[in-house]
Amino acid sequence: MPQNKQQLLRWIDQDRDVLLVFLQDFIRCRTPNPPGDTRVAATYVQKFLDDRELAYRVVAPNPEMPNIVAKFACARPGRNLVLNGHIDVFPAGDPEKWTHDPWGGESVDGKIFGRGACDMKCGTTASIFTYYYLSRLRAELQGSLTLTVVSDEETFGPWGARYLIDHEPDVLGDCLLNGEPTSLFGFRFGEKGPLWLRFAVRTPGAHGAYTHKSKSAIMIAAKLINDLLRLGEIEPAAGSLDALLDGAANVVDRAYGNGASKIIRKVTVAPTVIHGGVKVNMIATECMFEVDIRLPIGLDEKRILAEVEKIVAEYPEASYEVINSAPSNWSPPGSEMGKYIQQNANAISRIEPAAIIGLGGCDARLWRYKNIPAFVYGPSPTGMGTYDEYVTIDEFFHVVKTHVLSAYDYLAAA
Repeated sequence: MPQNKQQLLRWIDQDRDVLLVFLQDFIRCRTPNPPGDTRVAATYVQKFLDDRELAYRVVAPNPEMPNIVAKFACARPGRNLVLNGHIDVFPAGDPEKWTHDPWGGESVDGKIFGRGACDMKCGTTASIFTYYYLSRLRAELQGSLTLTVVSDEETFGPWGARYLIDHEPDVLGDCLLNGEPTSLFGFRFGEKGPLWLRFAVRTPGAHGAYTHKSKSAIMIAAKLINDLLRLGEIEPAAGSLDALLDGAANVVDRAYGNGASKIIRKVTVAPTVIHGGVKVNMIATECMFEVDIRLPIGLDEKRILAEVEKIVAEYPEASYEVINSAPSNWSPPGSEMGKYIQQNANAISRIEPAAIIGLGGCDARLWRYKNIPAFVYGPSPTGMGTYDEYVTIDEFFHVVKTHVLSAYDYLAAA
């Protein structure tokens, strides 16, 4: 291993306690989205950069959701690598259902617990420290390094990375490295596309005993939901990635749970929200529900919505609207950064991550939409979106080291 890379690893080992305390205190900065107020966490990151005399800009089209952008130039001209991580997290839900305080950042049995521990304050910490460590070697590197620490990721909102992409062209760069959860055994080179729909069913309603007077909006919604599940039978056309994804099936299951590999190239339909009815003895006049559909690579929104139209046409009492959509996306899995991630993960822990597709989405897709290679490598998604979220300390340091060394390789390459 080159001397500079050995030096980077020594710095990380020397800063072990600093890194752990940073992550724990980062988790203690409450940033649930909704509501999405990330000011306390942004201030925390700014202090870290201030203490190390690293310049940055705050870009805050929404004052409660600031984004931090930093950039330094190396000694010689070259490519711009962008590091990206978000600071907002899922809501914690009922704290009584957590074994540990969701905002405590507690260290127990080799694990750091708390909302955002793996999604994605581990990965964002890796980005921040990668930026710091490589700034110390800038005289020996070429190109430039950009750090984007963003808000408003969890709701696909307009105030975070989407705003930067549209208004701050310097953040595009030539390649993106992101630390969202993947598991150590896979790096994401692409993602399925989300398509979120909201349905409304309306009927005249009646007294609960007068079922002959009106259909129930709830009953119609139940039948409609059942029919929407047929979308899962739509098959994408065969593609060039099929063999690669088949070969990574075990890794996908290890990363996302048994059965994940079977849906990586399938349309998934998940009814996630439902509201209806007023009183037990009143036939419901309205029922609203939302559905999260995920589109595999090779299937577009147009084809799915055509099938939705056919299904909804059978229910004159129903209507729907698209509340969010983003196409599936991918970068060439054999790109330079993917190889660096594999090589460095192997050097650090004797793990060679396989190239995989993500089931969920993240901000990396925004760079892919601009034809910029974007790769994601982070910890296991343990407790992501549910209770007792955590990251193991071993995985945390593996992710930090892999990001630091991979970013170094990119900026050191001739």
